[in-house]
Amino acid sequence: MYNIDIPELEPDRQYYFMNRCKELIYEKQVELNRPLTYCVTTFGCQMNAHDSEKLKGILEAIGYEEVDDESADFVIYNTCTVRENANQKLYGHLGLLKNYKKTKNPNMIIALCGCMMQETHVVETIRTKYPFVNIVFGTHNIYKLAELIYNNLTGEKRVIEILEKSTQTVEALPQKRKYSFKSGVNIMYGCNNFCSYCIVPYVRGREKSRKPEDILTEIRELARRGVKEVMLLGQNVNSYGKIYDYSDGKIVPMPEGDSITFPALLKKVCEIDGIERIRFMTSHPKDLSDELIKVMASEPKICKHLHLPVQSGSTDILAKMNRRYTKEGYLSLVDKIRQAMPDISLTTDIIVGFPGETEEDFLDTLDIVSKVKYDQAFTFIYSKRTGTPAASEVNQVPEDVVKDRFNRLLTLVNTISNERINRYSGQTKDILVEEINHQDSNLLTGRTEENITVHFEGDSSLIGDIIKVKLIECRGFYYIGERI
Repeated sequence: MYNIDIPELEPDRQYYFMNRCKELIYEKQVELNRPLTYCVTTFGCQMNAHDSEKLKGILEAIGYEEVDDESADFVIYNTCTVRENANQKLYGHLGLLKNYKKTKNPNMIIALCGCMMQETHVVETIRTKYPFVNIVFGTHNIYKLAELIYNNLTGEKRVIEILEKSTQTVEALPQKRKYSFKSGVNIMYGCNNFCSYCIVPYVRGREKSRKPEDILTEIRELARRGVKEVMLLGQNVNSYGKIYDYSDGKIVPMPEGDSITFPALLKKVCEIDGIERIRFMTSHPKDLSDELIKVMASEPKICKHLHLPVQSGSTDILAKMNRRYTKEGYLSLVDKIRQAMPDISLTTDIIVGFPGETEEDFLDTLDIVSKVKYDQAFTFIYSKRTGTPAASEVNQVPEDVVKDRFNRLLTLVNTISNERINRYSGQTKDILVEEINHQDSNLLTGRTEENITVHFEGDSSLIGDIIKVKLIECRGFYYIGERI
């Protein structure tokens, strides 16, 4: 039973449980005469990666030490369910852990969270076929990790808590970021778009925007701690501010005085001292406004890189995908963007083999790639996702046809990408230095505002700085540079 002194309000409630867990973890460390370790494995998108930074922060706050080894004392999988094979991937990992936990470390705690856990049939499979999994929770209660661990440590053998929707936003908790000088910042949760191939709205819930002042307060604190680059995160950042919350299935407007557009929020972030670079993702083409283009072009802190998923070049396929724009509309939008920012880096996502895709539809996709000339395109073979409208389509494209189209698309994308990246040869760019190069310790690795990777000679004292580097030699998708 919980103590009556437990705070009811968040995040105080979670800090209470972190302190209680810390006592229990310390007792276990004394008993074993060694530190207790944890390993977080992340599948999926930037949102999942940012959630994992929160999970790591909580685990370190209660006394665990991170290792890159799934034989740790606490193993947690932050799952993705965008593609059907993600399920089998997770079950494979669990199969390997089962024997290890039984024979080597019976006290190991295994936890599962993230999008996959929002699917009822998955949770039932975990409940019945994987009894050695200790903690299961979903996308709406990531912040409750300490409380769930406490329940498990104090006698509740299995803790399963899945919420159907988000009831509150809790951000003021510990984080362990990969980089001390850059950070993701959630500005909204969920998605209202319901693309016919996508499971995200069903597992992440409907859109919910954070109050602008809460976001700005978080970013000011990040700047105070030395963060120079922020990535504003949302399933569709362009719709930020239109909806604040949901209550009993009803849309509740942003409170009066708080309601602002995404471009207006961007301008306020630009005013924060210490923040030198601002990125955001993802942008849906259907509601990318003229106001956003204007703000991006005029604010030097906003990186001139835009990820604008097209998914298909065929208007017919786009309609079947429920994307709510046409090929011509997308091309017109790109023209507007390039008129305002001629040298902007444009990247995209493309799906090949969507149900009903004809050769003519595919040629439209090749055509849009040729006309837009993306700096980079992330290409995917359509994956039938149970629970989405597209999964029930009978007109699935034969596998051999899909593979042929995919290879043709990849050849075109790579050719254009190589041409595009070569335009920077000989230019001097501001580089945010991220880390020591993994292959050559004499080199540092950083990125331009266009998100191009650059390797150059230097020492670790430069990590976290923005310095000028001349781009000397293009090697495919990255550059060898020389510090100026």
